[in-house]
Amino acid sequence: MIRVLVADDEPLITAGIRTVLESAADIEVVAQAENGRAAVDEAIRHRADVALIDVTMPVLDGLGALEELRRKVPTLRTVILTSFGTEPNVLRALQNGAAGFVLKNCTPDELIRAVRAAHGGDAYLSPPVTRLVLGMVTPVEARRRREAAGRLAALTPRESEVLHLVAEGMSNAEIGRRLRMTETTIKTYVSRILTKLGCSNRVQAALLVRDAG
Repeated sequence: MIRVLVADDEPLITAGIRTVLESAADIEVVAQAENGRAAVDEAIRHRADVALIDVTMPVLDGLGALEELRRKVPTLRTVILTSFGTEPNVLRALQNGAAGFVLKNCTPDELIRAVRAAHGGDAYLSPPVTRLVLGMVTPVEARRRREAAGRLAALTPRESEVLHLVAEGMSNAEIGRRLRMTETTIKTYVSRILTKLGCSNRVQAALLVRDAG
């Protein structure tokens, strides 16, 4: 059985969710909570496998509860349940390890699928949330590329040449042979490049090259 905690400050919503979930033979609702603080306590007390948590709740909201549950019950899989999938909520939930994000207007079958997916170690996003996430990917990648390219623009042509060889995985000795320079000179270049880019090591610098495209 999949042991589920349902947390929502609206008793009617909680009752409806419970009815839907317990219509599935493999799901048991073991606890309910009306606020985020109680959700954390009940999840620990009843050793739930999956928590369905509303975003907007008193005392401690759902996203705050998610962050606390991640620390205190790392094995618990949490699905965020909400009436709206705004970008900040989605980002914060996913960044804090949510196993799913389901809108309250989803179908009963979708709610059950989300719980089963979370319990099985997968993630589930309602289709509108999936579209929102996909819409965020391109702007985020474009911004990251612009920022990386801006940092690389501070390098001289020779420093850029050295950095690209670093990004290819070459050692200082190999770069020296390629550019017909001493290994000591290349080491000086690499040190200067890291300082200019604010990178602590060669790997970070190589990743910056990748991010810049």
